[in-house]
Amino acid sequence: MDSIRGLEMIFLPQEVIAKKRDGGVLSADEIARFIKGIISGGVSEAQVAAFAMAVYFKQMNVDERVALTLAMRDSGKVLDWSDLDGAVVDKHSTGGVGDNISLMLAPILAACGVFVPMISGRGLGHTGGTLDKFDAIDGYQTNPDNALFTKVVKNVGCAIIGQTADLAPADKILYSIRDVTATVENISLITASILSKKLAAGLDALILDVKIGSGAFMQTQKEAGALSDSLVLVGNGAGLKTGALITDMNEPLASAAGNALEVRNAVNFLTGKKQGARLREVTLQLCAGVLVLAKVHENVDAAYRQCEQVLASGAGAEKFAQMVAALGGPVDFIENMDKYLLDAPIICDVFAANSGVVSTIDTKAVGMAVVVLGGGRRNPSDRIDYDVGFDNLVGIGKKISKNQPIARIHARDEASAKEASARLVEAYQVGKSGVENRLIYSNGVQ
Repeated sequence: MDSIRGLEMIFLPQEVIAKKRDGGVLSADEIARFIKGIISGGVSEAQVAAFAMAVYFKQMNVDERVALTLAMRDSGKVLDWSDLDGAVVDKHSTGGVGDNISLMLAPILAACGVFVPMISGRGLGHTGGTLDKFDAIDGYQTNPDNALFTKVVKNVGCAIIGQTADLAPADKILYSIRDVTATVENISLITASILSKKLAAGLDALILDVKIGSGAFMQTQKEAGALSDSLVLVGNGAGLKTGALITDMNEPLASAAGNALEVRNAVNFLTGKKQGARLREVTLQLCAGVLVLAKVHENVDAAYRQCEQVLASGAGAEKFAQMVAALGGPVDFIENMDKYLLDAPIICDVFAANSGVVSTIDTKAVGMAVVVLGGGRRNPSDRIDYDVGFDNLVGIGKKISKNQPIARIHARDEASAKEASARLVEAYQVGKSGVENRLIYSNGVQ
């Protein structure tokens, strides 16, 4: 034994896999070397799959999750914003239907004087993706080079783009294998996947929007709480000031679901033309929360007031317009939105089966109705129809009759319109009463 002390031991991936398989606690060095092996090719895809399955069944403690997150962050480039005069912040949502908050949050925060280099994703299953929404804007570059991305963040204050190849590349490899080995739904791996990309973005503070309800991946308060706790503990443990809100997704957040329709909704929100109460509250609470985390304000109330002011002044809308133009979109997008966001061929109202009060909504079913229209992906390679979806969606607690529409459908053809309408009607339950849920639970935000 003494003869091997002090020697650099040969790394054997199978030893790490076996240790976790048997319930052992991995050291930071073991995790770091395993992740380095993923990038170098020294760890095979079969070994990555076995590691993911071992973690799936045995989980990781907080220290292991922090080590995994940092190792995945360090697998590629880490952005440096040290030359900026202001805090660098971001938001991440676990996904929902009609969740277009990023489109409003980034420019509102930029107008508050912080910088938002937001790296977003595409739609997954029934949930919409921020990048898909921006792809509905002609010319907007969702995958610019780092030089343009950096320039827009510095000059405008915000830029919303997709993950670049050199940011947390180990996460891309690990996720692609998790996706085909039934190991996606694991809090340890989800936490590291989300946070490694955010840490690679060089942030000072991060606010997380953990969705709960019929349109969320987390269906219960217990599930959402466990994920929220993990993200906050690991984010802070990795040196990133992190907080979370647990917000309701038992009904679509915006009154629109579908890419171009959600862009319209966001522009109308920023310009003050139309602001749904639930959407406004969640957006401003997330903005205020991250400003407190970044120490721009001492408390949420003061931060909330500033966000209200920049929204009312039109400064948020101006930042949105500047970002769109700087990333290749039309310079007059807000003023001439209707010229750039085209209507689908079929637009008509959808009516409920019965009169009464909207009591519940199967929000996942609403998202799948958008997929049926072509506004989401059945397969990863599918092309998206940006013009289709629903708007004027009625929320829980609203009184309706058979002669009043619950939504307006935007469809490419009669067949998809018929099926999606039927799915939407089935998703709406009408009874004698319904209570709109606006509860927002805070975790790590004072």
